[in-house]
Amino acid sequence: QVQLVESGGGLVQAGGSLRLSCAASGRTFSSYAMGWFRQAPGKEREFVAAITGSGGMTYYADSVTGRFTISRDNAKNTVYLQMNSLKPEDTAVYYCAAAGFRDGLSGRADDYDFWGQGTQVTVSS
Repeated sequence: QVQLVESGGGLVQAGGSLRLSCAASGRTFSSYAMGWFRQAPGKEREFVAAITGSGGMTYYADSVTGRFTISRDNAKNTVYLQMNSLKPEDTAVYYCAAAGFRDGLSGRADDYDFWGQGTQVTVSS
């Protein structure tokens, strides 16, 4: 069982930056590939970024490639999402999630077993 708690959301102007954090409970954090997803009002949840358990490989949605960076610190049981050059269309609730595997990468929400409660990111124009 993994419990996830996101933080770092807020209100930012277009072109600005935010860094989201997701703290995980448990002593086997490195056994889980991690992902970030987001859900805007009236829209389905969509994939943002993923990282393997070791942190050696990453995967991004086309919409955020070159602007967002996912990373993790296994010693701190934390995964991060650095978001730069934010756009109003990035406004959403952002969720972190833990997958039931270590070395893969997935953009499918169904592949993730544990979810945080979400943190709101609002980008004003």
